[in-house]
Amino acid sequence: MSPFGIFRKKGAKKAKRGDKSSDKLRSGLKKTRQKVGGGLRGVLFSHRKLDQELIEKIEEQLYIADVGPRSVTRFCGELQEAYRTGAIKDPIRVIEFLKEFIRKELDQWDTGLRLPREGVGVIMVAGVNGSGKTTTIAKLAKWLLDRDKSVLLAASDTFRAAAVQQLEIWARRVGADVVKNESADPAAVAFDAADKALARSYDVLIIDTAGRLHTRKNLMMELHKIRRVVASKIPGAPHETLMVLDATTGQNAISQAIQFNDSIELSGIVLAKLDGTAKGGAILAVKEQVDVPVKFIGVGEGADDLIPFEPEEFVRAMFD
Repeated sequence: MSPFGIFRKKGAKKAKRGDKSSDKLRSGLKKTRQKVGGGLRGVLFSHRKLDQELIEKIEEQLYIADVGPRSVTRFCGELQEAYRTGAIKDPIRVIEFLKEFIRKELDQWDTGLRLPREGVGVIMVAGVNGSGKTTTIAKLAKWLLDRDKSVLLAASDTFRAAAVQQLEIWARRVGADVVKNESADPAAVAFDAADKALARSYDVLIIDTAGRLHTRKNLMMELHKIRRVVASKIPGAPHETLMVLDATTGQNAISQAIQFNDSIELSGIVLAKLDGTAKGGAILAVKEQVDVPVKFIGVGEGADDLIPFEPEEFVRAMFD
C-alpha cells in the first residue's frame, strides 16, 4: 500500500458539495467559455463544410484563448488528418473533436494532492508577487479543513509588509492555526511551525513563502533553505511544492512556472483568478511547456472558491 493518500474532491462529502463545485466551476469559466466555445461556434456555424480555410480560423480562435502553440499545432494537425480521411465532414463536430483532444491531453496528469497517510503532510507554496498566493493558501486550508484535516499555517513570508497579518486574518476566517515569530528568517519560521505541527499532531502544515521573481537568485535559494530545514524535522517534506499562477497573465505565467520548476521541482500548480480571464486554455499551455499538473483552480474571491482540477469537469464547464 502506498504511504501517500491522494486527496481529491471525491470522498465522503462529495454528494453534498459536488453540484455546488460544478456550478462554481461553470461560473468561473464563463469568460473562457464565451471566448472559446462561443468564438468557435460562431466560426463553425458560418461554414457549411470543414476545409482548410475553416481550420485556419479555428487555429486563430485557439490562440485567442491562450492555448499553447504546440497544442494548437498538434490539434490542427489531427483535425486536418480527420478532414483528409473523411472522419469529420460536418463543422459542428469539431467541438466534440476538440473536447476529446483536451481530455486526452489532461487525463495524463495525476491531479490528486499527495500527502502521507500518517504523520504531518507538508505543502510549500510559492509564487511571484501579486499571484494570489496568500489567499490561495487560505482557500487550500479551508478545503482541507472541510475534509476533517487539522491545518497549521507557517507565516514564512517575512518580506512583504503586512503579509503575516493578512495570513492571520484569513486563518481566523477559515479556522486554521498560524505560527509566526519575530525572526526575519523565513526558514526559522518554517522550522518552528514544523516543530509545532509534530508536537500537536497536525495533519497538514502549509508554508507560505514570500512572493519572488525567478531572477532573484538569493530569494530562490531561500526556498531551498526552507525545504532543507523542514525536511530535517519531517522526513520527506515538503510532500507537495505548489506554485500559484495568476491565470490573467497568460503566457507570462507559463514562463514563470518553467523557471520555478527548474529551480525547486514543483509537484503541482494552482491556477488562480481563472474567473477573471478568458484564458482558460492556458491549462493546455501548462501541460505542453511545464508538464506539472494543475491541482487546483481558483474561481472567485471567497474562501470556498478553490476547486480541485478534474479534466472531465473542466472540459464540460469550458464548452457545454
